[in-house]
Amino acid sequence: METFISFTNQSQGRDRIFRATQYACALAKYLLRNEAKRKELVKKLQFLESNMSSGRKLFRLGNTVNSINAAKSTLHISDPVLRLCLTFANLSRALYFICDNTLWARTVGLIQDIDKERWSLNSTRFYFLSLVMNLTRDVYVIVQLMAQKSRDRRYQQKVDQHLNESPDVACVIVPQLDAFLFLLLESLRGQPAVALDTLKNVCDLFIPLDKLGVYQTNAGVVGFCGLVSSLLGILSVLRPNLRIKP
Repeated sequence: METFISFTNQSQGRDRIFRATQYACALAKYLLRNEAKRKELVKKLQFLESNMSSGRKLFRLGNTVNSINAAKSTLHISDPVLRLCLTFANLSRALYFICDNTLWARTVGLIQDIDKERWSLNSTRFYFLSLVMNLTRDVYVIVQLMAQKSRDRRYQQKVDQHLNESPDVACVIVPQLDAFLFLLLESLRGQPAVALDTLKNVCDLFIPLDKLGVYQTNAGVVGFCGLVSSLLGILSVLRPNLRIKP
């Protein structure tokens, strides 16, 4: 109970709950779209999804300043690749929040004379850029972990044992590919935070790709990916040790 109270007291925790509910409604709405008897339920889900989205926009009003401060702190990272990726990601996220806040102000009537479609498109673009840079960071970290693991003598012994225990697999799959996948899994086994962040960012990526028309799927895929990403986000808030650093 204390964990739940602590989680809901955080604005990030409340946003994750709202986000999970929003995408769960989107997924359920898609699955029930052809059910004639569930039209009333679909309308309620759509109403709830809309309210969750509006609530999240309100929670994000102060996030622009947080992203700018995060960008300032990442400028001091010694690794040049991480410094570039994280600073660019935080700046893109700050611009995304500016667009998102402007759209919220337009929705509640504080601002009138803006092109809503254009601001929405720019918001999605900045969100997409932020995700791309975060994924680039994830890939960079994974490559470093794999390089470090490949130099481990104990790992070399495990590779030889793996190939000897499954010669049939090694024949069917290209040996280099089998060794690569084994190295990838072994590297991520000891770094669950990296695996979790990568999976979360990959799931999130489908949302802007669909909105931008780069890779269009359907509302069901977007809802599912958004729900999985939200649940992983909740897990990272509940378990700080599963949050990737830096």
